[in-house]
Amino acid sequence: MLQLPQDITVSVSKLSQVFNSTSATYKYYWFLAIIEAIEDGEMKNQRKDEIEKKELFARMITNSWYTINYFRISFGVQDKLSIAVSQIKEYQKIDLDIQADRLLTQLSNTSDRKLASILNHFDINVPHKFLSPWLGSGLKKDIYLQSQENNALPPYALYKDRILVQPDWYNYFKNNSGVLKSFCYWKLALFLQARNPNVPDIPQKLMRPEKRGSLTSHKRDYWDLVIKEVGPLPCIYTDKKLDIGTYVVEHFLPFQFVAHDLMWNLIPADPSFNSRKGDKLPDFDTYFDAFYDLQVEGFNVVRKLNPKNKFVQEFLAIFPDLSLEKHKFEDTIRPMLTIAHNNGFQFLKG
Repeated sequence: MLQLPQDITVSVSKLSQVFNSTSATYKYYWFLAIIEAIEDGEMKNQRKDEIEKKELFARMITNSWYTINYFRISFGVQDKLSIAVSQIKEYQKIDLDIQADRLLTQLSNTSDRKLASILNHFDINVPHKFLSPWLGSGLKKDIYLQSQENNALPPYALYKDRILVQPDWYNYFKNNSGVLKSFCYWKLALFLQARNPNVPDIPQKLMRPEKRGSLTSHKRDYWDLVIKEVGPLPCIYTDKKLDIGTYVVEHFLPFQFVAHDLMWNLIPADPSFNSRKGDKLPDFDTYFDAFYDLQVEGFNVVRKLNPKNKFVQEFLAIFPDLSLEKHKFEDTIRPMLTIAHNNGFQFLKG
């Protein structure tokens, strides 16, 4: 279990209390925003202890953008951060795959009144309620005043348009930024997993991966071997015959949902159809039988050629004895399709 770094100059126990009882995601993303703002300043050789709220709210949106829009993780129907991200995406027509630094710059520098209003909504409660372990749950104006007087030594003082990080807390955040972010992401993952109990691999869906993994070896060391052995394979979507060099490896369940490249979910497909399919879900009744038959054929060929092939071993998670029973595959795929659809993924239309 991750623990916060101890320090005699600040109340680490109170910081821990911030995350002990949460009903929404804002505390996690507010804290991450503060740590990242300090890190950003340090990278520029600046002591960034005075941080505009506008920047922090923009960072909250930026850090949650990919989790909500790309991986479709539910934050809960009442979560204001999730609602704000959806509003901004729709209003600004922003590409869901936008780079984080571009999005942060766009949000931080906006002069658009409606966009500024969406961001400023978080000023109603987020900055002062985060300080409740130090300053209680009194009136907002009283919390602001107490923070400025440094009563109970909170992490920052609150002002209308900015926060001022207190010196001891600034040093604590700066010196332990990596551990603090890991702790926060761990707590956030637990929070979201409780609200998405059947969604796989939540921790891998909290940040935008710098680069998607290559599927070259999945072609070369698995499906190319199958084609060399049995000849061209049919695309389960178009019936086009797929030979070496004429296919792509595609995720039957979209990567945005499963967040992995395990072979039990990968099949060769017609490149033109794959680009159209995108993150859509395949209809179970239409495609599962053909998917299963293709998987079994590929598995049997590769296992015969090389029982120690690393991709063969990836089936162990579903089939401990490596016998690809159809009902076990169905019991894995069917409920995952339902869960993905419930999380906002749409089914492929014919």
